[in-house]
Formats: sequence, C-alpha cells, structure tokens
Amino acid sequence: MTTYAQKTTPTFALRPIAAALAMLSASLPAYAQETAPAKTENTQLETVVVTANKRAQNLQDVPASITVLNEAALQRANVRDFDDLPALSPALSVTYSTHPGNYSINMRGIGTFSLGIGVEADVSVIIDDIPIGIQAGAFKDLTDVFRVEVLKGPQSTLFGKSSIAGAVNITTKPIGGPLKLTTSTQATNDSEWRIGAAVAGSISDNFRVRLATSKTSFDGTLNNLTTGRMVNGSKGETVVGKFEWNPTDNLTLTLSPSYNSSEKFCCTSALTFMTPGGLYKNIAALPASTVLAGITPGPGNINIRSDSPIGGVSHTSTTGFKANYQFPQESGLAGYALASISAYSTYHMDDYNDGDGTDADVLAYIKENGKLSGFHGGLFQNGFFNTISRSQEIRLTSPDSGNFRFVTGLWYGDNQLERELNRQPATSYATLVNAKARNTSYSVFGQSSWSFLPNTSLITGLRLNREDTSYHFQRFTPSPAPRVLTEDLTGKNTNNDVTGRLGLEHRVNKDIMVYGMFSTGHKGVAYDLTSSFTADTAKYQPVPAETARSFELGAKTNLLNNRAMLNVALFQTKFKGFQQSAGFTDPDGLYRTVLHSIGGLQTRGVEVDGTFKVSPTLLLNGGFGYTEATISDFENGPCYAVEGPGGKSQPGPGCAANPKYNNTMVQNLAGKTLPNAPKVKLNLGAQYDILLPERSFNAFVTGSYNYTSAIQYSLNQDPLTIQDAYSIVNAAVGIRSKKDSYKLTFFVNNLFNQSYAIGLNNAVAAGNWNSAAPNPVIPVHLQQWTPARDYKRYMGVRLDMTF
Repeated sequence: MTTYAQKTTPTFALRPIAAALAMLSASLPAYAQETAPAKTENTQLETVVVTANKRAQNLQDVPASITVLNEAALQRANVRDFDDLPALSPALSVTYSTHPGNYSINMRGIGTFSLGIGVEADVSVIIDDIPIGIQAGAFKDLTDVFRVEVLKGPQSTLFGKSSIAGAVNITTKPIGGPLKLTTSTQATNDSEWRIGAAVAGSISDNFRVRLATSKTSFDGTLNNLTTGRMVNGSKGETVVGKFEWNPTDNLTLTLSPSYNSSEKFCCTSALTFMTPGGLYKNIAALPASTVLAGITPGPGNINIRSDSPIGGVSHTSTTGFKANYQFPQESGLAGYALASISAYSTYHMDDYNDGDGTDADVLAYIKENGKLSGFHGGLFQNGFFNTISRSQEIRLTSPDSGNFRFVTGLWYGDNQLERELNRQPATSYATLVNAKARNTSYSVFGQSSWSFLPNTSLITGLRLNREDTSYHFQRFTPSPAPRVLTEDLTGKNTNNDVTGRLGLEHRVNKDIMVYGMFSTGHKGVAYDLTSSFTADTAKYQPVPAETARSFELGAKTNLLNNRAMLNVALFQTKFKGFQQSAGFTDPDGLYRTVLHSIGGLQTRGVEVDGTFKVSPTLLLNGGFGYTEATISDFENGPCYAVEGPGGKSQPGPGCAANPKYNNTMVQNLAGKTLPNAPKVKLNLGAQYDILLPERSFNAFVTGSYNYTSAIQYSLNQDPLTIQDAYSIVNAAVGIRSKKDSYKLTFFVNNLFNQSYAIGLNNAVAAGNWNSAAPNPVIPVHLQQWTPARDYKRYMGVRLDMTF
C-alpha cells in the first residue's frame, strides 16, 4: 500500500524571483521619502459586510453560517483561482475529474458526483448577482475580487434551484475615490507567475470606471517524459470592467463586462504502484517496461507518458447590467430600493484526453473482432462544451430600519447547454455523440425579518419556481468514418417546486445574537446525457428532482469590546432522491447502470469561525469544521476489488450478489462516508505588523496552518483510496509602504514539505494492464495519485504597487 505523506526535497530555481527583485529595486526609490505615521491605536475589528440576503448587512446580524474571505485574506493566501478557496473555508472542497468540464464543488461534503450537461450542480456560484450557468465556468482566475462569501446549507430560497447544498457569493472590487493605477506581480521557484493591473476611480462627479486585467501561468506538478513538459497546470487571461453612472441622484446604472480565457493541461495521475511484468492489453509487444520507460512507480512519482494533450481550453464572456433606483425621501417609498439585474454570458470549452494513457503505438497491435484495426498511434478524445446563459432579476428591498424588513423579487433564467464527445479512432472506445440540454426557470421569491419583540425577529422566506427542461441527444458513426446519424432522441419536462425557510433570531444583548433556522432546498430533474445514453434508458428519464431539509442553530458574538468575533453553528441537512449513477432493474426488466435517484444522504456537524485583534499590530483568525457527510440509503452501491486467490481480483468485504439487482455484486453503503468529505478541517492564520517609526515603511509577518483529516476519495469505500490526514503550514514576511504605495511579500508555502494527493485511484487486476494466457499469468495491480498544487514546498515573491 502506498503512503501519501512523503517528504520530498525540491530543487529551487530562483530566476523568476530574481527577476521580480530586480523590478522591485527599480521601483522602490520613488517612495523613499514617504514618512506617513503609522496608525497604532485601533484595536477594534472592522465591520464585515455581506450580501447573503441580497442586501448589505453586517455579518454579525445575519442568522446563517457564513465564511467571509475579504480582500486582505485572499491576498495573504495568494489566492489565484477557485481551487485555492477550500484551504480557507472548512466547509468547501473541490472534486477533480478526468477533464476540467467535470470538476465539482462540494459544500459540507455534498456535491455532484454524477456529472453532465443534464445534471445541475449542488452548489451555485454567483459573481456580482450573476449566477454561473455551468459549474465548470467557476474554475478560472479570481481576478479583481473584493469578497468571497461561502454560504453553507440550502440557499434555494434566494439563490435558486442549483443551491441545494450551498452557494459561493463573489463580489468584485468597488469603484471609489480619485483615479489610480494598481499593479501586482508574483513569481515562484516552481515556475508559477502572475501579473495584473487595474485602473479605477471617478472620471466625473457622476461617472466612475474600473478596468482590471490579469495573466497567470503555472507549469504543473507532473512531468510528461514524452514531451518534456509539465502537466496538471494552468494558465489564464482575464479582463474585467465596471462602469457606473448616476444620471440622477437616485439612480445608479452599472455595466459589468468580463472575459476570461483559461487553459488547464490537467487531470492526469501518476503511478505510485504497479505489479511488475504487466502488458498493455495483454499484448506481448507492449510490456510496461518498454511502454512506461523512465517511470519508476512509487510514492512521490511525478513522471508520466502521454502523446495526446489532456485538459481543456475555455473562453467565458459575461455582460451584466444593473439599474438600482433609490426612492426619494419625499416619496411614499422613502428608503426602498428597486433593482434590475440583467445578464448574458457564454462559455465554450474545447477538451481533449489521451485514451490509452501512453505514448506507444498501441493501435498497431490491438485487435477488433479478431482483426488488427489498421490504425497506428493511440486512442484519443476531443469534444466541446457550449453554454449560453441569460438571466433577469427584478428586486425590491425595504429600508434597513423598522420592525419589518424584506426583499422580494422575480427571477427568469435560461440555460442552453451543448456537449459533443468524440472518441477515436477504433475499438469499443470509439464513439461520437452530441447532446443539447435546456432549462428555463421562472420564480417569485421573498424573504422577511419581523421584529415582533424588541430583541426577537421571525425570519420567513418562500420561493415558487417553475422549470421547463428539454434535451436533444444524437449519436453518430465514430470518427474517422463519415458522420452519419444513428440515433436521435428528444424529451422535455415541466417541474414546479416550492422552497422556503423559517427561523427565529434573538439578540441576547448588543454583542450576542442566537438563531435557529429551518430551510428547504431543491435541485431540478436530471437527464443522463452521457455516451451511454440510449433509447431504452431515455424511456425512464428524467431522474426525479433532489430535495433537502436543513436545521441550523447558531450564535454570533462580539467579544472584548469588539476586539474579537466568534461565530458557532450546529447543522443537519438531509437529502432525498440524490442523483447518482447506479445499477437498477428498470420497469422493462433489464438491468442497467445509469443515472438514478438513489435514496438519501445527510450531513451534520459543527462550524466555528473566529477573529481576534490581540493588539493594534497582531490579528488572529481561524475556522473549524467537523462534518459527518454520510449515505443514509444506497443498498446497491458499487463495490471495490481486493486481491483474491492467485492474485486475481474479487469483490471486497461487504459486497454480495443481490437478486434484487440482477445478482450483481453490490454493497449497502448506508452509514458510509461520502467521497472527498473529510470529517475535520481547521485553518488558523495570523498577521503581525512590525512598526518602524524611522522608516517610510513597516514590516509584517504572516502565517497559516491548515489541517485536514483523512479523506476517502472513492464512493465504493476502497481503503487504498484514502488520503491520510495532513497539515500544511505557510509563512510570509514583507514590508509595506506607510502610504500603501507598495507592498513586497516573500512567502513559503508548505513550509514542512508535507506531500498529499487531491485524488487517488486503485485497480486490482483490472484495467488496461494485465498479463494472461498465452502470456505468463500476472495479475497487475495499479495505484495512482494526483498531487496537489502545493504537494511540495515552494517559495515566491509578490509585489503590489499603487500609483
């Protein structure tokens, strides 16, 4: 069994850092005369404002468990893209797949395990009031971000049907003050670099503008011996605009265009164990010793071989337009605000994969129907995702004062999604399908807070939603043969649902608030629009909707004269009708493994968020989450394999042939932990400012500690796909101009070189590698890992400047 807690010694290539230091030396003299005195008297925490309830509120006044990552926290952690956020929020995790179109966001251990354009996400991502139409579009650079709110538990009442497990609400930077230019550059010793710039400010008394751009690149964590290049990296370019105009004192118009281009050369695993003597597809001419030349399977191996690109290139463009009208004081609606948010976005990704995972001429030897295919080279895949999203929201918000406060609105959303998958050129691997899906939603929603007693409020919320869904699925003769239609399927459905929330909020005193909340969630019907979709399975689609019921008890406290904040929440959420691929006997009497409603899941636990300003120069913060995300009903779950007599594969403990499921080997997964759902996550952070009265700058030291308990990466509960608990320590030192004209940071991530994986695979005498008669009989066992971005120690430098 492979252990994934290895110590590796990195080789430090310091050229990028040296270049950044050279740039700094040319820039700093311009600020040498700045001697503004440091402000040392402030020992109170700043107010944290969130928009979780579609109105600006103090975090401590919102009866919900929310982790808030402000601009300073994101900068301290060097957050680049969405993948970096789970390290800062115990409730959040990301599940990676074989290509970037199938990445999944999990909240409190719950995410979408069966993916495709016919299945909605369980966690929604919203940027400046605009939801992302396909979850894959969230995995891009987080350029010009001001605040990230991690909203835990069902958010369907205010954020709609794709928020059954939670939502991530992202706000970009506001515009204010005189026109100024900011720049940011970063480089690391393992070939990551970032550059960014933004210009923002007032052009006139009633017109403001913000333009930001960034370019990032990271080579990756695995070494492709075939090409000599690193993989499992990414690069991206982003442009974000925001234009605000006040034609009158009460009306604000905001136009927010953005564009992102991202490439992820990713989704590859490296061998950590392989039984010697294996043959590719049992072909004597393709022994592992030749096909995998230069690769030594073992803990920490980062070498692979691949002659086809793996990953995807995406392009996202979004245009949002918001009109916000504040009713004048002399009107009968003084203090009310009416907002209209319109959005149009497109997402396109071209994806590709290596079908055989080697660089060998495998097709020269593979036989089909007893004959050689006549092709040379390897198997490969390409395809695309295409999404067009439109949305319109009309929202009325009451004044913040008074005993009764509310937000209500109308919502329209339309998503058109397309997926084409082309596997070629031969064998049963080859397929060509095109699937289109559409979902259109119409909603009316509202949420209110009624202070029926001086210190006690009743929270109510309701959303009525109608969703029209449809699909069009086509299958063609696989490439490189001429494209001929062989199957053409369509379907449609209409679904109505009601979600809501009901709770009590009580303010014990000005510093302590306690609350209890019940909420429901809903995720729409699903279609199994994958390459295995057929006319037979189409007869039993769509898969019914998911539903959730959630209870949460919490307390929000300000302590020590607002020097400390401590928020605690207890939660339990039960899900019914979870959409998951599994084997079932359909009403026609045939047994199929397709998307189904499997029964139930639940997640429960406790969450703690805290901040403590120990002194004017020392700030501590942290978050803790204990989560039990388990299966409550899944009697025909998948099995894992173990080694049997003669080294052959056999079903693991707990698996048995069940006549209810065509005597297939299945296991009852009730009570088992969901994949990628660690029970304990802890993150602690600190920043200490070192005041230098005789200098034009001050210094600072920051540090963070992140602990994650053991993670099971497989739904089938294979003990060899468990990542052991690990801890990551990051540290940084730097200087900051007293006029905030520059900030220089030197950092070391994964200080103690703790290696860990974000994905593990195990195959026992199964897969492409084996050796059987007439060759020597050798059951081949494989183990693979996908190393994390920070699986080894690396260092870097960052320079932020303002002009």
